[in-house]
Amino acid sequence: MPQKNRVILIHGLHQTAWIMRPLAKRLQVAGFDTYQFGYRSMRDGIKTHSARLNDWLENHHYPDEPIDLVGHSLGGLIIRDFVAEYPQWQIGRCITLGTPHLGSVCADYIWRLTPAVVGRSYIDALDGTVAPLPEHITLGVIAGNRPYGLGQLFLQYHNRKLRQADNIPSAEYLLHDGTVYIEETKIEAATDHIVLPVSHTGMLVDKAVAEQTQYFLRHGQFKR
Repeated sequence: MPQKNRVILIHGLHQTAWIMRPLAKRLQVAGFDTYQFGYRSMRDGIKTHSARLNDWLENHHYPDEPIDLVGHSLGGLIIRDFVAEYPQWQIGRCITLGTPHLGSVCADYIWRLTPAVVGRSYIDALDGTVAPLPEHITLGVIAGNRPYGLGQLFLQYHNRKLRQADNIPSAEYLLHDGTVYIEETKIEAATDHIVLPVSHTGMLVDKAVAEQTQYFLRHGQFKR
């Protein structure tokens, strides 16, 4: 059996590395070697996060050994910035979980009301201006459609505004995971995209999400 790549898990905004532990444990049971990368999501910007991940790899990983990357929410945007900024690393497969690749409506509202709540993670990341995905990267996107989370009040308000507009969007366009719209998770450069019945944070402890993550890391596509 070929050696599996080391899988680096990257958490999202307002979180720490420990929140990725349930997913990491499931990957470990499946035979994957995992590392939970932690960063200061409020204090520093995305370029600093990527640079620190690069520093960690330089000190703990051999450049000729491929790595897989799994990021939740903001963590997925860090993956995009990292693979664009540090092309010297051999990247196997990448997966994002509830990542707003097109920018976050929820973050936009919070940024206008109380910018301190999203900190430096808004600029060049949650505002939708993160680096494009390099062509050689294999990316799988998992989105959720259970609308439970702290951001649902903003998204419910936004949906009401959209319904009152002249161009009423389809019901599918209004679906979200409580923080991020499904539409915001879509990126044209992705290899595969799947929607599961999970909320934004709940996806981190969901068995089906872990199984789909394992499947994509092995096969480069989701199981259907």
